[in-house]
Amino acid sequence: MQVLTAVPQVLSYVVALVDEVPEAKDVKAGWLAFAIFIGLILAVAFLGFSLVKQLRKAEAAEEAGLYDPSDKKPTPMPTVEPDRKDDTAQNGA
Repeated sequence: MQVLTAVPQVLSYVVALVDEVPEAKDVKAGWLAFAIFIGLILAVAFLGFSLVKQLRKAEAAEEAGLYDPSDKKPTPMPTVEPDRKDDTAQNGA
């Protein structure tokens, strides 16, 4: 069991020896990463506009009666609160 607990420690020492940490001046954000980031923003915007367009088309088709009316969920009836008498009248105060 002692060997299994020593293996992660040995591996961390080996990784520390092999993996050199770059200097702060050597690390910079590149134009490629910026272009990918902008591309992802544009992709999400495109998907959002496309979703809105498809939802509008589906709503228009439903209003035109292209879908089976039995698939519609029944609209719930509005609930009416019962008339409540004033508590002071019941208590006699």
